[in-house]
Amino acid sequence: MAAAAGQTAPIVRGVRDEQLGDATPCAEFQVRDLLNHLFKVVHSMQGAARREEVDMSDTPDALTGDWRDRFAAETESLIAAWSDPAALEGNSPGMGLPQPMVGNLALADLTIHGWDLATATGQPYEPDAGAVRALLPFMEQMAPTGRKMGAFHSDVVEAPAGADDFERLLAFSGRTTAR
Repeated sequence: MAAAAGQTAPIVRGVRDEQLGDATPCAEFQVRDLLNHLFKVVHSMQGAARREEVDMSDTPDALTGDWRDRFAAETESLIAAWSDPAALEGNSPGMGLPQPMVGNLALADLTIHGWDLATATGQPYEPDAGAVRALLPFMEQMAPTGRKMGAFHSDVVEAPAGADDFERLLAFSGRTTAR
């Protein structure tokens, strides 16, 4: 998670104000919406690490003040929360999922939405190889459930011939890279 956050926080920092209304690979999100979603995930998943109820029903506008630095600080808090070995024990209340699976949800959001933001704002993005290796079997397993629950809004797409692991991961999430 630390490595994924380390890849995504600079992307968030690189988003220019004039890009906030731009489209992203997530059809339902403009850059502003995606940033607010990421803020919500990062904040909520800190609580999930402590087995607090996660409420994703409301996404307030977090892009006020020095939001770029605040995102970096929030990801540090997320890393600290999930670094506690107790965070990986048992099941999440409300979600009913094993805690390691909940941690992978946060990791997936950081990794995949980091790419979404980079793509939308013209920034280079190199995902952490360890995060991709951890997420690939998770996404393969969770993609059908994620679609049923509304977490993934696009169907699985065919990964291009010769796709690397990250391209396969994106395909499970309904995204594809242009080759």
